[in-house]
Amino acid sequence: MARGKNALWAPILLAALLAVAVFLPGLERGASKDGIVIAGGNTTERQILAEITAQMIRHHIRDARVGLVNNLGTTVLIRRALDNGDVNLSGAMYTGTSLTGELGLPMTTDPAEAMDTVVREYDRRYGEKWYPSWGFANTYAFMVTRELADREGLRTVSDLARIAPGMRLGVDTSWMERKGDGYQDFRKKYGFDFKHVFPMEIGLVYSAVRAGEMDAVLGYSTDGRIATYDLVLLEDDRRLFPPYDASPVATRRVLEAYPQLDSILMRLSGTVDSTRMQRMNRMADEDLVEPHTVARRFLEEHGYFEGADSGSVRKEAR
Repeated sequence: MARGKNALWAPILLAALLAVAVFLPGLERGASKDGIVIAGGNTTERQILAEITAQMIRHHIRDARVGLVNNLGTTVLIRRALDNGDVNLSGAMYTGTSLTGELGLPMTTDPAEAMDTVVREYDRRYGEKWYPSWGFANTYAFMVTRELADREGLRTVSDLARIAPGMRLGVDTSWMERKGDGYQDFRKKYGFDFKHVFPMEIGLVYSAVRAGEMDAVLGYSTDGRIATYDLVLLEDDRRLFPPYDASPVATRRVLEAYPQLDSILMRLSGTVDSTRMQRMNRMADEDLVEPHTVARRFLEEHGYFEGADSGSVRKEAR
């Protein structure tokens, strides 16, 4: 049995090693010194945000060499690429992930405190600028069908207390045992429980509530299927879940090399709310529109390609 498992895992491990070995295709260590290289990650969301950033820079700083790295699977790999100088800008970092991840600090449920901390610590430890949020957070969220929300007047998680004893709840399997914001913490924080709780793979919860197999589910707040199925997110009014606000991050060196870059990144702050991110994720994941095209449509529709080219002023990248 053990040999069978090893045989099964061998090609997977080999693929993982190969992925690491070529995780910066076409780039050598320190490649970002000759231009702006953006880490996009391997999720649809991170790739779309990286494309938005790259296309804005290419349009407004015409003489900049702009590259994208889209196959960094985790925040740890993005952090390593920034440390190595392989990239000098990340299209999206998440407050809650970085707070307890590379920074090794305690979690907070206060979004402002989380943002202030990552801004300060990224500057102090890494010499990097953590920008204001894109305008959304990608976190766990309880959701129901619009028909149920309208019928029962549901707006917050607390609103579920009255009908929860008769409800079926579908949740991410890993959430049942999570410490700090898992199932047991939910019951303590909100003071009620559901009639039945069904752990399942996170990708199944959206179709389960849409099909009526569940009355409410716990999913990710920016998943594209929320818009497709017209689900309603309930406000986490007792702040069970940590904040995961998404922001670009840039090294001080690239900001010094390209002085216009700071105003470009600041212009993108607050431009993507949760609903818009859901729609863009849906376009890429379900309508199979390339992230590059999703980003271009977003920038064209909102006039971000307007304005003079400011690319003539540039210092030498170090």
